[in-house]
Amino acid sequence: MEETNQWVIADKFVGQRIDKYLNEQYPEFSRTQIQEMIKNQEILVNGSSVKQNYKLSKEDTLQVTIKEPEPLDVKPEPMALDIIYEDEDVIVVNKPRGMVVHPAPGHESGTLVNGLVAHCHDLSGINGVLRPGIVHRIDKDTSGLIMVAKNDGAHRSLVEQLKAKTTHRVYKAIVHGVIPHHNGTIDAPIGRDEKDRKKMAVNTRNGKSAVTHFTVNTHFHAFTYVDCRLETGRTHQIRVHMAYIGHPVAGDPKYGPRKTLNIAGQALHASELGFTHPRTGEPLHFEAPLPEDMRELLDELHRE
Repeated sequence: MEETNQWVIADKFVGQRIDKYLNEQYPEFSRTQIQEMIKNQEILVNGSSVKQNYKLSKEDTLQVTIKEPEPLDVKPEPMALDIIYEDEDVIVVNKPRGMVVHPAPGHESGTLVNGLVAHCHDLSGINGVLRPGIVHRIDKDTSGLIMVAKNDGAHRSLVEQLKAKTTHRVYKAIVHGVIPHHNGTIDAPIGRDEKDRKKMAVNTRNGKSAVTHFTVNTHFHAFTYVDCRLETGRTHQIRVHMAYIGHPVAGDPKYGPRKTLNIAGQALHASELGFTHPRTGEPLHFEAPLPEDMRELLDELHRE
């Protein structure tokens, strides 16, 4: 069923862009989804349609119509998923390197979502027909832990936790060069690369806040093995941040050198994931061991 909400804008929100304001009111929807709803006139101001950059005025009346999710149209594909945890609300999967998370042009099958749809039929519909249950993503060529919501209530809770920065996400990475200190924090906004729209970059003009904390595990002759803890979760965040400080992730020609370690994809693995259970409030923590190719690379580097 459709859900329609209507309210009057409080004084403290006057002057704020409508898409930004609604993204904060409905964190389960991305900014892009909000903008699409504005375009489709599912969001009205004083009974009329507006543009996505409309700035709120005093006593504006907002009307938001949330339509029932479209029927799922993703082909179920039975596959051997490495499920770390599952209950009636959430699933935690250890995604292999090389697997795309959700269908997109050029990747309509073989994705994690195809496998999840075959595995269960009760995924959250908040993220639309092609991304059911997907709360956050991991790049195709990154391996590791990803949490998936099985209903809309769980989805909203997990998104809120991501927004509040209360989730625990640690990645292990092998990066180029020898980092001269034991730990550090990279606080640099990330947005689209203004010279190459297919890439992300540190962008102080249009980027969004992005913070990565890193700790060195091992120094090698020309590489460093590190833990990276995400405080935020921007697209390609660790890859962009490590390249920004001169230590790009090995196996990542998009942001680093083409001459690198022999690995199919970046040497980056989501090894730890922690969050509060959306129903019980119980703290959950999961770990996934390094994939074999990264273990072999570390063995080779130790022998050198």
